[in-house]
Amino acid sequence: MTNWFSMHGRRALVTGASLSIGRSLALGFADHGADVAVHYCAAADEAFGQPDAAQETLAAVITRGVRGCLVECDLAPAGAARQVVGEATTKLGGVDILVVCASVQSRTPFFDITCDEMQRQFDINFRATVELLQAALPPMKARGWGRVLTIGSINQVRPEPELAIYAALKCAQYNLCINLARQYAPFNVMINNLSPGLVATERNRWRRQDADAWRDIQARSAAPMGRAGQPDEMVGAALLLCSNAASYIAGTDVMITGGGHLPAVS
Repeated sequence: MTNWFSMHGRRALVTGASLSIGRSLALGFADHGADVAVHYCAAADEAFGQPDAAQETLAAVITRGVRGCLVECDLAPAGAARQVVGEATTKLGGVDILVVCASVQSRTPFFDITCDEMQRQFDINFRATVELLQAALPPMKARGWGRVLTIGSINQVRPEPELAIYAALKCAQYNLCINLARQYAPFNVMINNLSPGLVATERNRWRRQDADAWRDIQARSAAPMGRAGQPDEMVGAALLLCSNAASYIAGTDVMITGGGHLPAVS
């Protein structure tokens, strides 16, 4: 089974790879032999108080004995995502594996959402995904091997009132995933989705400052396990879906939620 999960010789582009889930996936792929392009947005890392995160992730990738490179880009402007694929291709010689992990989230009551904020979420969370796929899929098809993993969310099936736009766009991304999966499976280009539940990330670090409030959030949002997941707990499923082991898996959605997506017992 080792060969099924090996990524030796593969070249992976992971968007949003400097922190949290993206970082864990980048390092997990490197552990299994993949060369990794670490995409990041410098302004976003700065806002999280982690200005050196991308460089630290790259250094950790290289210590695994594989090649790595940085691709810095804000995905919001039109055409930016295509440039990311182009730069990663130039630096690594190609992209065999694409992980669409970068996203933005705004916890805002529905009637308070502004047009500008809605547009920003659309640009980064959906339009950039389309551009990434348009750039990455044709070479994968031509080579007869490719893996695409879009990172969704439990909010696809369990929306939150303050994440209405985010949840809707994650649903749209998954619909795009299954649409393209049917088209590309005959060419050994397997496209799948991974949907995390509540995970302790930089994005929600502010919610963890109050220990009692965080325990309450975990009790409400992470049932039945009653705890948040860790970024590293997303790696196993990603390895499955981005390696040879996914040779007969197309258009699936893997919920990594600790059971949080399951109906409550009455």
